[in-house]
Amino acid sequence: MSNLDQRPHLIHASGDAWRSARRKQIVIYGMSGLGKTHISNILRKSGAWFHYSVDYRIGTRYMGEYIVDNFKKKAMKVPFLAELLRSDSIDISSNIRFDNLEPLSTYIGKPGDPAKGGIPFDEFMIRQGQHLQAEIDAMGETEHFSRRAKDIYDYDCFICDTSGSLIEVVDPHDTEDPVISKLFRVMLPVWIKGSDTHIQMLIDRFCRDPKPMYYQPDFARALWDEFLAMERCSPETADPDQFIRWGYERLLAYRIPKYTALAENWGVTITADDVSRVRHTDDFVDIIADAIDRLVQPGRPGA
Repeated sequence: MSNLDQRPHLIHASGDAWRSARRKQIVIYGMSGLGKTHISNILRKSGAWFHYSVDYRIGTRYMGEYIVDNFKKKAMKVPFLAELLRSDSIDISSNIRFDNLEPLSTYIGKPGDPAKGGIPFDEFMIRQGQHLQAEIDAMGETEHFSRRAKDIYDYDCFICDTSGSLIEVVDPHDTEDPVISKLFRVMLPVWIKGSDTHIQMLIDRFCRDPKPMYYQPDFARALWDEFLAMERCSPETADPDQFIRWGYERLLAYRIPKYTALAENWGVTITADDVSRVRHTDDFVDIIADAIDRLVQPGRPGA
């Protein structure tokens, strides 16, 4: 049995087959900060690739109303703005963009002391649940956007830029997982793998600028309970930034084995170092071709 036979979900038989394919469709995944959107932007700006951002879709189609309603609740606490809102004299909207997902992050929030920007843990979990469903729904639209990109705009090449929390909404061991099984059979999944150095870089960067994250419910509750016990504080006095900084490294350690399992069942793996060297579309095509050949030609040099 060939290596390709052992990897039934690798949709290109060789690197050359990938290079020559007129219709290239990939789903790129991995931890936030390792280069998914960097690659997507390069491909989109080339004019030959359609970029579908799952985070952007989540923040506009699926959670846009939640985000704007939250803005309005904050504005209603200001008497001047409250009067204008009630009379429909002003409009409040979210200016979310591919390169600015701050409105979505702000809505998801951080549990803890409201005086430090925190929200009640129960509310935090409600928003986590909203994000979970939104991510599943947005991933489910990937093929629709791929067809739309071809039918309307005549794009042959398509990249799905997934959320960093994709791994939390799928079972990486289940080749029949409802979120990805059909999709990964028609598009090439590409995992961006980070080294220990990259992981530390992500941790250091997160500590400087902590962002709200998605956690599976049981994991989130276990982290929260452990943090409260460790800090000997109540849910109302917990420091929200301290909690998410403390939890981030644990979240990465929790996710990495899942990413590894997913990559063992689907597609190809490239490294964050590979991604950092990409400047043009051809660079990326070559990296993917090499990754395919390492799987189907395991004895070749560099494999």
